[in-house]
Order: sequence, then C-alpha cells, then structure tokens
Amino acid sequence: MTETRPAGRTTRRALASVAAAALIAGGALGSVALPSVTPAYAQALPKTPIEAPEHPPGSFAGIVNKVKPGVVSVKVKLDDSASGDDEDGQGPGQGQGRNLENVPPQLREFFKRFGQNGPGGMQPQHQGPRGAVGSGFIISADGYVVTNNHVVDHAKTVQVTLDDGRTLDAKVIGKDSKTDVALLKINEGSNYPYVQFGKAAPQVGDWVVAIGNPFGLGGTVTAGIVSARGRDIGAGPYDDFLQIDAPINKGNSGGPTFNVNGEVVGMNTAIASPSGGSVGLAFAIPAETVQAVVDQLRTDGKVARGYLGVQIQPVTQDIAEGLGLDKAKGALVDHAENGTPAAQAGLKAGDVIEKVNGDTVDSARELSRKIAGMKPGAKVELGYLRGGKSDTATVTLGAMPTDGTKVASRGDDDSANGQPRLGLQLAPASEVGLSDQGVAVVQVDPDGPAAAKGIEAGDLILDVGGQNVSRPADVAAQIRAAESNGRKAVLMRVKSSKGQTRFVAVSLGKKAG
Repeated sequence: MTETRPAGRTTRRALASVAAAALIAGGALGSVALPSVTPAYAQALPKTPIEAPEHPPGSFAGIVNKVKPGVVSVKVKLDDSASGDDEDGQGPGQGQGRNLENVPPQLREFFKRFGQNGPGGMQPQHQGPRGAVGSGFIISADGYVVTNNHVVDHAKTVQVTLDDGRTLDAKVIGKDSKTDVALLKINEGSNYPYVQFGKAAPQVGDWVVAIGNPFGLGGTVTAGIVSARGRDIGAGPYDDFLQIDAPINKGNSGGPTFNVNGEVVGMNTAIASPSGGSVGLAFAIPAETVQAVVDQLRTDGKVARGYLGVQIQPVTQDIAEGLGLDKAKGALVDHAENGTPAAQAGLKAGDVIEKVNGDTVDSARELSRKIAGMKPGAKVELGYLRGGKSDTATVTLGAMPTDGTKVASRGDDDSANGQPRLGLQLAPASEVGLSDQGVAVVQVDPDGPAAAKGIEAGDLILDVGGQNVSRPADVAAQIRAAESNGRKAVLMRVKSSKGQTRFVAVSLGKKAG
C-alpha cells in the first residue's frame, strides 16, 4: 500500500535532515560559519496573517428548517404545442431550443457534445413524454409561487407538492421568457408558509443553500458558495447570472438559493455539465431580477420593458483609443432610430452612454439590462460623451415594441407593430442604411420562431408571401393575409448580412416567446 503523507510534514523532516547534516559538516570543518536555517514553510507566511472574521456555520440545519416549508415541487402536464419543431425542452433528451451562437466557447462544447441545444442544461426532470417536473418557492401566504418559465412553458395543467406532502392544483399567472421567470398561484387555500427575497445582493464567497426537486426526488438540500456574479451564458438578452458551486441537477430548475439568513438570493436555472449532472457550475437568476419580474407578472400578468430606440455596441479598447477614452467602458450608439425616445432626446451615432440616473454603465449589455428593467413612461437621465465632452439627456422611455413576453392568456397580441408571431423588430432598409429595398431585421427575439429559422439582426426581408416589402407594415399585412387564408406558416425571401438569399418558412402557429 502506498502511504500518503502531508506535504508540510515531509518538508520539515527533510529540512531537519539537511540542517543536521550541515551542522555535522560544520563541526568537522571547525572554521566554517553556517547561516541559520529557516524552514521554507515559515518563510511563506505573511508577517501579518490575513484574518477571516466570519466563519461558515457549523450546520445549515437551522436555515433549512426555517425555509424548507416554503419550497415546492412543480409537476406539469404539457399541451399539444410542446411537440414537434417547437419543443422547448420538456421532451426526453431535448434541450431548450436555444441558439448556441452567443454561448461562450467554454460552455458551448458541453451543450453540443451531449445533445443540449442551449445553455438550459438544466432541463426539467421528465415524467414521460408529455410531462415535466421542476422546483419552485412560495412568496406569499395566499399561495403565489415562483418558478422558471421553461418549467411551465406549454403547461396544460400545473400541480405543486408542498413540503408536508400535499399536492395542490395551480395556475400560471404570467411568464417571461426573456428572464426565464414564471409566476403561479395555488388555486385554493391560504396561510401557506412562504419565504422572502434578500434585501442585499450576495458577494462572491458567500455561503448559499439550494433546496429543490432534483431528478424528481423532492426536498433535496445542497450547499456551496457564490463563485461569480454577472455571468452571461447566452441564455437570453438580459443574462446576469449568479454562478454557484452548490450541487444542482435536472429538476432543480425554479428552486431557490438562500443566504445564511434564510433569504432568497437567486433562482436556480441552468447548469453547465458534460454529463447532465452537477460539476459545480450552476447558474441562478439574481433575486432582484426575479422580484422585479414577479411584481409585474403579479400585477399585470406580463412584463412591460422600457425602450430607448438606440442600436448600441460595446466599447472595445480600440474604439476607446479612437474616441480618446481612458477606459473601454460604456455603450457606443450606432444610431438612434427615427421617432424613438432616444432620437427625440437628441442622441446620435458616436455618442457613448456612460451613466443611467447617475449610475455608471460598464457595457452595452448592462445598458440594455438597466433600461429593460424600467417601465415604459419612466423618465431617465442619461450621461453620455460626445466629441470628448460630457453631456446629459432626459429621456421618457417608450415600450419595447417586440417584447416576446408571454402571458397567461395566449389570445392577445403582445406587440402593436404587426409582428407578434415572428419575434422580429423591423425597420425600412433605406432608413438604416442597409439597402434601397426590403425591410431590415433590427433585433431578433432569441425565443421566437424567426430566430429558430436562423434569421438574424442585419438580414433583409425582400418579400413575404410572394409580395415585395419595403416597410414593416408591409410585412404585417402579408402575415395577416396568410393567417386569413388559414396558412400555418408564411414564406419569406431573406437576404443574409453575408449576401446570401434564401427562402424561409416561419411558423405562425403560436406567438414568439
């Protein structure tokens, strides 16, 4: 048997032997003065040791006993729209249908190699081909429950199982695919045990406890620390995940992450895993994001997001140098679309937006998150640089024109520009400088049917249903014509940003996500 020894102990023994040999040799020589021997491990210690004033709890039992009654298992039966090409991940072995293009390379290989079509590596645990299970948590005594959108998407019926074993029917109040948040309501009863959202964001290194329903087992507790904040894993346009190393597996989706005070600091949503199981890379939606979305879903059943109307891009180091900026920070305005709040406030191409209501904006993605987190009609003060000089503009936000928000009722259009079923934001190609003909794709809902067919921002729609189009209204008219003729898809001729032209049939069977 091979003996394993602590490295420190072996080092001291070796050093002692060397020192003894040196002393013997010194005595033999008689006239040689040897320097004092200082062990290497002692030299490595700082003169003033770093103190850690806070220590992890000896047990998480107190926290678990306090919050576990507020955590539920969620069981879903799916409707017919979950089958076929529009499968969103509840079918056996399927991913969430996400596009891998924006997924970081270090995560993309995980998803490709193991049949996961996107960063939703945490698909709900499956109970047969027409059902799914996940996790959730109660946030009010009258039975409101928070979970992931991908757990209850395409739900025909929903049930929640409480910690005391009761299984109760629930309904979907509202869903938001952009942040993957959904709100449920238990149909009957009251005085349910519930948990509360944290008042402060956790720090990297903070202890966290996750409770959920991995592999349908229910009531499972794991613990770890916050490994990182602000992670963008390509799951959606407003990614801002907490990364935690608490073991999370399939079926934990929608379950809460607690701090040591028993407050919810995140909602477990995705894992990066080569095997489908936990490897210590789990991602949770921050509590402040969940709470902001839930508040709107509870009041309105849908999410309305603020809208500036600017096309922006990151400020790279090269761009910063070209603009004479000290740091590569902020969001560079490519252009302000005509008639939008940004254009009305005087923002122009080349402006660098640095602040929102006095808060620093580090990146284009952060600006998008900040604006989308505000409601339409809100007044916002933007700090920006133009020609090396600082200035401010007060903007009254509009409503996101192609917000792919899902609501409990699927009968109403959730956008007013005529493309509720495509998931596209369009503009006349001539106005954005792409071409003299066609309609330009300005923005694509990553969960919409157009994105599923490979349509990207920068593409040109040349004709729809065999008719040339030059305005977004033309596209809308052809979609309505196709619907009135009973068609399930509309045929479009699309020219990619690389100059390739192809026909694309986009489904009209359901609204964009």
